[in-house]
Amino acid sequence: MVLWGLVLGALLVVTMGCLCLLGLLRQRRPQEPPLDKGSIPWLGHAVAFRKNMFEFLKHMRAKHGDVFTVQLGGQYFTFVMDPLSFGPILKDAQRKLDFVEYAEKLVLKVFGYQSVQGDYRMIHSASTKYLMGDGLEDLNKTMLDSLALVMLGPTGRSLDSSCWHEDGLFHFCYNVLFKAGYLSLFGYTKDQEQDLRQAEELFAQFRKFDRLFPRFVYSLLGPREWLEVGRLQSLFHKTLSVRHNLEKNGISNWISYMLHYLREQGVDPAMQDKFNFMMLWASQGNTGPASFWALLFLLKHPEAMRAVREEATQVLGEARLKARLSFDFDVSALHHTPVLDSVMEETLRLGAAPTLLRVVHSDHVLKMANGQEYLLRSKDIVALFPYISVHMDPDIHPQPTAFKYDRFLNPNGSRKVDFYKAGKKIHHYTMPWGSGVSICPGRFLAISEMKLFVLLMVTYFDLELVDPATPVPPVDPHRWGFGTTQPSHEERDFRLNTLDYSPMKKKVLEERVGDKKECVTEGSNHAWWPLEWGL
Repeated sequence: MVLWGLVLGALLVVTMGCLCLLGLLRQRRPQEPPLDKGSIPWLGHAVAFRKNMFEFLKHMRAKHGDVFTVQLGGQYFTFVMDPLSFGPILKDAQRKLDFVEYAEKLVLKVFGYQSVQGDYRMIHSASTKYLMGDGLEDLNKTMLDSLALVMLGPTGRSLDSSCWHEDGLFHFCYNVLFKAGYLSLFGYTKDQEQDLRQAEELFAQFRKFDRLFPRFVYSLLGPREWLEVGRLQSLFHKTLSVRHNLEKNGISNWISYMLHYLREQGVDPAMQDKFNFMMLWASQGNTGPASFWALLFLLKHPEAMRAVREEATQVLGEARLKARLSFDFDVSALHHTPVLDSVMEETLRLGAAPTLLRVVHSDHVLKMANGQEYLLRSKDIVALFPYISVHMDPDIHPQPTAFKYDRFLNPNGSRKVDFYKAGKKIHHYTMPWGSGVSICPGRFLAISEMKLFVLLMVTYFDLELVDPATPVPPVDPHRWGFGTTQPSHEERDFRLNTLDYSPMKKKVLEERVGDKKECVTEGSNHAWWPLEWGL
């Protein structure tokens, strides 16, 4: 036993020594970008990068310029920060920069899904067929029905009878959109009350996984957290199993099409379950947080809220809104909301911070917009972080940290698409969905979901912040690079003038506060939460 311990210890020392030696031996070659390996062998800058990617990259850019290579945990990443030079990377006519290889490794680690040949193209094909055009129109109708179920309950509520509901805005948005999106894509049983309870329970587990996600990707979990991730993965595989799908109605054509393809490829049911988990995450991991930022910005900017409500009144019809007619309107209205479109695009500019990655298959020369050429080394990873290089560039977007609801509107009210950097028109003036081969195939569904939700919230409800002076919360620094950002903390910061929830079974305690009657509810199992209410 002692001998084996010595052998394993020796192997560990040799392995770590080799890794450190590889890091120490790497030197910058002629024509390569500036190389910054960091002071810690093998790890390099991994600690600073994972602590706050945004601040780290700002520092590296100030130190090295628009192109630099850094060592992060034994891997070398070349960051390109000049948006005028993105074209050759995103188009890559020579196919020397590969997105799929990195993505396949990530989904295997995070969701347990082993990709099969052609499934990347299959997902894009399914999304083109069912998440655009008539297919998207049908799914939007389903999503509207699901939002009504989640927000009004199975029996519906009278929109004339209202009370004040207090909650955390982030939790509220994430919860409602997750449940509505889940039910829209993965179907219903005959018992809607049970569906709502199950969706609520699933959201609670989803948030547990969500909180662990950044450190899971970076392999920074403790022993108990690794066990918890394994438990959560198993739970989602079971809940989303294709066997359970047989018990449901209304599974979306999008999901059905993709599962049919996997069956034809001979993928076993257990792997199809993992695919479902991956698609749940891909479809629901960003819409709730993005809608939180959108509503928060509207609440903090009354002129933006007025503009969105005025547009909604014109599009949906004032008579319908005055009559308080449920959530029954033509979803084609989503095509006629330029103000709301600008609000959502501005929200995503401020709130979406993905990282775009490409694996270098063989040594490749990258030509920059200024004519300079850099040699990219085989097996390195090329990375773009548009949040800094595009979204926060004051040349492209003056006052980049400010929310301007009409930033993407021309004076005549049409969509603004002409933006410039250094006097040159720039194609990629926002990149919340990625771009090129890695562009999000479900972006049209995501934006429709968010627009539906925001439209309902601003037209059918009175909204207010508990304290209007509450500042916009900072971003959780650990979420940089993982799609839509999230706030660093959650508070009960938001009031909603809601519907009549008197049928809910709970104890009601009334007390007078000024000229308003407020009630506190306890013990609710409904889609809404047992917080504070006021009549």
